[in-house]
Amino acid sequence: MAKWAIDNRFNVVVAVGGDGTVNEIGSTLINTDIIFGIIPKGSGNGLARFLKIPVNKRKAVRLINQMNVFKMDSISINGFYYLNMAGIGFDAHIANLFANFGKRGLKSYIKLVFKEYMAYESACYDLVIDGKPEKTQAFLVSFANSSQFGNEAHIAPLAEINDGLIDVCVLNKFPKYKALSIVYQLFTKRLLKSKYYTVYKAKQVKLTSETELIAHIDGDPINLDKKLNINMIPKSLNIIIA
Repeated sequence: MAKWAIDNRFNVVVAVGGDGTVNEIGSTLINTDIIFGIIPKGSGNGLARFLKIPVNKRKAVRLINQMNVFKMDSISINGFYYLNMAGIGFDAHIANLFANFGKRGLKSYIKLVFKEYMAYESACYDLVIDGKPEKTQAFLVSFANSSQFGNEAHIAPLAEINDGLIDVCVLNKFPKYKALSIVYQLFTKRLLKSKYYTVYKAKQVKLTSETELIAHIDGDPINLDKKLNINMIPKSLNIIIA
């Protein structure tokens, strides 16, 4: 539908849905003149929340009609474009399982997290961040454009969506009993205080794993190979914001 809108020279395209739907439509509009609007209808609404777009649909429509347009960055991972967040590790593992889970919604997601957490093992990755090599044993690695996954879970508290930089967020291996304190820091924008958390700012990132990777792109799982190439695409999407 978004490609049809491009071909027919529409001025504005609006996505109604959660982060997956928003990304599916919005990523098609990257490097075009079309203006993108969002009416949030998902369970997390990470990008909409970051941009302060109301979750109330009437207020969201009023905001779209105000046409306050902003040029935001986007990111590519192995050639796939995204707007908000991509990553590997525990969150990608959960996204992959949740895609085939019987029930949807936040409660079902939390139930799945508790079920999988104790058995999940951190993995070793080789990173090259703007040419600088780094090694890590990580619970998860996120490549963030905005600050949050959704539901105010801020994995990248200092992220800006128009700074031309990817926030490479590494949650290193930590003792299992530390989970509650880390979750608290995640939801209170205090992860920077954790000794298990590291963040880098970069325009280009390469990651290598010993095994094939399951990743998520704005919450949707995707199977990728052992090597990831992540690139910033600065100021590439016209989006309506608050």
